[in-house]
Amino acid sequence: MSQLASKAPDNADAHVVVIDYSSIEESLEACRLLTARPCDARLVLLAEKYEFENVALAFQIGVDAVIIKEISCEPLIESISLVALGEKVFPSQLADDLGSCVPSSETGDWRGSASDAGLSAREIDILESIMGGMANKVIARKFDICEATVKVHVKAILRKLGVENRTQAATWAVKHSVSAPMQSAGAATLPMMAEIRPSPSYGQAA
Repeated sequence: MSQLASKAPDNADAHVVVIDYSSIEESLEACRLLTARPCDARLVLLAEKYEFENVALAFQIGVDAVIIKEISCEPLIESISLVALGEKVFPSQLADDLGSCVPSSETGDWRGSASDAGLSAREIDILESIMGGMANKVIARKFDICEATVKVHVKAILRKLGVENRTQAATWAVKHSVSAPMQSAGAATLPMMAEIRPSPSYGQAA
C-alpha cells in the first residue's frame, strides 16, 4: 500500500486516482497515505456499499469523491469527470443521512467517549489528527514531539479502543461524533452543496 502512495504523481493537477481495495479499511488507509503526501491528484474512493461512518471519514481524510460500486458505467465516467474538474461527488444516501442526524451534543461528543475509554488528553489530540489523515511525522511536528513518541501514543490509542489499526481508530471516533440517523431529527445542512440526481444510482456534486 505504501508503494501505491509512492507511485502517485506529485503536483499532478490533471490526475484522478481511483482507490479500490478488497476492503474499505484498506481503501481508507490508502487514501490516508496519499493525502499525507504533497500530491495534488484528486482521489476517488470506490466502496462496495454505503456506510455513513466510512463515507464521512473518507471526506474527513480528504478524498474528493466516494462512489458506490453499483453505479452504472456512464454515471461513473461522468462522476470521475466531475472530480477532474474540481467537484466533490458523494453518494445520494449521504445527503439523506445528513438531513436526519442527531448532533453528538445530544449523546455525548466523541472526545468524552474517548476520555471514558481511558485516552489521555494528548492521545485524544493525536486521534483527532489521525481522523484528519495526518501521518506520524506531521503529527510529531504539530505537537513538537518526536515521531517515536507519536508511535507510542498511537499504539496506546489502538489498545485502549480495542481496534487493530489507525483507520479503525478514526472510524471509531467518527461513529462517536454523531448518533445514528433518525427521522425525527432536525435537518442538518451542507454549506455550498448542490445536488444533481440524473439517475437513482448517481451521486451528488459539491
